[in-house]
Amino acid sequence: MEELRRKRRSRVLKAGTISFGGATISCVVRNLSTVGALLDVESPLGIPRCFTLLVASDSFAKECRVIWIKEKRVGISFEQPNDGGVQHRASEPE
Repeated sequence: MEELRRKRRSRVLKAGTISFGGATISCVVRNLSTVGALLDVESPLGIPRCFTLLVASDSFAKECRVIWIKEKRVGISFEQPNDGGVQHRASEPE
């Protein structure tokens, strides 16, 4: 199968959170690049087209857009990819 991604993704296994409109959905980040990621979810029902992906262990927060959904997997792209490898940091709780 031909690789269609613009950037190579690294395999990871990290707990993540899909955050939107005050609601959250737990997910697992399976792979990650500077332009997108692959998420595993219990169910894709209720996941909006655009949301913020949070990875607390890395203080990572990125605005995302759903590219595809297949069963319990969701392919996303980051709205403002950062080719320099620097990640946006989630704000600290007050």
